Amino acid sequence: MESEVARSWRDPELWVKALPSVLLQTTCFLAPLLMTFVLTFQRTRDFQLRWTWDLYTWTDVFSKPHYWTILGHTLVMAVACVVICLVLAFPIAYGLATRFRSYDNEIKVLITFAFITDATLKTFGWVLFLDKNGAANYLLAHLGFPPDTVSFLFTDWATLLGMVYNLLPFAIFTIYLSIDNIDRSLILAAYDAGAGKFRAFWEVTLPLSKPGIWAGSVLIFLLGVGVFLEPKVLGGGKSPMSAELIRQTFETRVNWPLGAALTLVLMVVAVFVVLLFTRVAGMRRAAL
Repeated sequence: MESEVARSWRDPELWVKALPSVLLQTTCFLAPLLMTFVLTFQRTRDFQLRWTWDLYTWTDVFSKPHYWTILGHTLVMAVACVVICLVLAFPIAYGLATRFRSYDNEIKVLITFAFITDATLKTFGWVLFLDKNGAANYLLAHLGFPPDTVSFLFTDWATLLGMVYNLLPFAIFTIYLSIDNIDRSLILAAYDAGAGKFRAFWEVTLPLSKPGIWAGSVLIFLLGVGVFLEPKVLGGGKSPMSAELIRQTFETRVNWPLGAALTLVLMVVAVFVVLLFTRVAGMRRAAL
């Protein structure tokens, strides 16, 4: 077996077939990542990039707690978004895969339309709805509620609302696909063994839907740490997240080395959190 593997690696035809994929991945991923890393060792002076090759940018990043406070806030917001999305998405996905199977196509089309609508348009729509003189307070005032009942615009709660609204479809579809692929005979076998509906759900449906839950969690978390529109528009820029800070560093401050360093820090921390959670989840499964 080992000799066959060794011969396959020396096969010129294999290298010819793999070459386009290797070149594409190197060009589109590794090369920009390498350039971003190289950029962190440079400086900007008078809005011009200077090739100095020093550790000034990294010293600046690790010596100022401000950057790490924003990073911690970003991680907390992303985790909160994951939890809320899973709580909201699972019943919807479960209903699509079971109770509303005859209408699942129509419901999925409606969710898809909300998903493909421009995020900027949807986010500014929430501003009009949550504003003190917006639609929400107007309707509540006519129902007898006091003025300015809805007053959490330009807060972290508004930012979190926008994140959940924009990222919820990812959780719905990943969990739906996982539940839809469960063999119905396994659930019927649980009923035949004397399990009730709740126990069959808890011991059969929920464990078998964990791949979709996990995929949705990772996807939403990685997208959540990278949002910048919601904290800027719905949060009013009062409590920025890492992606918004990176955008400001590149565009407003024109400090490309610092923006590149903050980008790499965010990437490394996000991947580390995902790998850590994967490791902990794997250890728990092994213990069971």
